Amino acid sequence: MKTPAQIAKHPIHPMLVAIPIGLWVCSLVCDLVIASGSSNENWSVVALYTMVGGILGALVAAVPGFIDMLSLEHGIKRIALMHMAINLTVVALYAVNAWLRTQGSASGLTLGLSVVAIAMLLVSGWLGGKMVYVLGVAVDTPPEAAPDKPRQRMST
Repeated sequence: MKTPAQIAKHPIHPMLVAIPIGLWVCSLVCDLVIASGSSNENWSVVALYTMVGGILGALVAAVPGFIDMLSLEHGIKRIALMHMAINLTVVALYAVNAWLRTQGSASGLTLGLSVVAIAMLLVSGWLGGKMVYVLGVAVDTPPEAAPDKPRQRMST
């Protein structure tokens, strides 16, 4: 099932989601380094900047994801709406988290918010994977091989 937000037959949303996911995981790793006893202030700075970068990246990735969601059928759209709602909640948690950090809030609270947000991101990713790998969203099925031409096999 094709989706409208594409570049050269490749869906845009899956290309962009790696940016916020990677940045938020990096932010959590920085928080864990701080929690393990590091007194180097650079970890806090990197955690904040990667968190804010993840927020911006998620908002950019949301645009083609929303465009794709509008083209889905009712049953799949329900899953897409859950996926979107969880992702927007994750963005909101990270926005609150980033604001708390700029206000000098305790690292235990901000670490907890990061852990909860990453756990929610895992659930959202599972839903996104279900849409692609089980329901075939954004998967363009190849045309059937002509009867006189054998299908090409990939060598292993």
